[in-house]
Amino acid sequence: MTAELLVSAPDAELIFDQIADALVETGYAVLPLALPPSITEAMFLRIASFEDEVFQAAGVGRAEEFQLNPFVRKDEIRWLSNQDPVEASYLAWMEQLRLGLNKRLFMGLFDYEAHFSRYCEGAFYKKHVDAFKGRTNRVLSTVFYLNPGWALADGGHLLMYSDEQGASLEPIARITPLMGSVVVFLSDRFPHEVTAANRLRYSIAGWFRVNASLGPHIDPPR
Repeated sequence: MTAELLVSAPDAELIFDQIADALVETGYAVLPLALPPSITEAMFLRIASFEDEVFQAAGVGRAEEFQLNPFVRKDEIRWLSNQDPVEASYLAWMEQLRLGLNKRLFMGLFDYEAHFSRYCEGAFYKKHVDAFKGRTNRVLSTVFYLNPGWALADGGHLLMYSDEQGASLEPIARITPLMGSVVVFLSDRFPHEVTAANRLRYSIAGWFRVNASLGPHIDPPR
């Protein structure tokens, strides 16, 4: 069962209710057509308009641990900014989601970061987790897809696994990156991967974090 939720209209409060319920029940949710169509269309046009040099090769790890590893991932990224009004509209919706989930689940979500992801033909991202247990850098992960007319044969599926399963077992969910679909999941609970894309694939990956500041150490960093 994929916890897939069908939403007939972009009612934000209803959507936040459904995401919260799914997180409690299964730890993840998949919702088609969750955001207003105007934001979805604008974000698609935004990423499709970028020249190649706007993107940078994605790596693994943060800060001094960051490294490029094309054997692990071959996608390209570009971080979102509130300076652009189109990107700001998406970040504003995610801010509403942050507040909505805090109200419903008392998660203490404090900060959100997100980047565009571009998978050229043949690009992939091997199985990984977004946060290790006991680490508070990332608590809740989001993925928003921007791929009109995506077919099963186009590949680029998100495969999600249970952290209670062995590495060789089958995924618990296989998600097609359809235009407008949103995936939300607990960052430390679900190893996941992106299979090789057979044509250009667009998405936005994001993470909510909690405030883990201690004394002079600011986390998340400003």
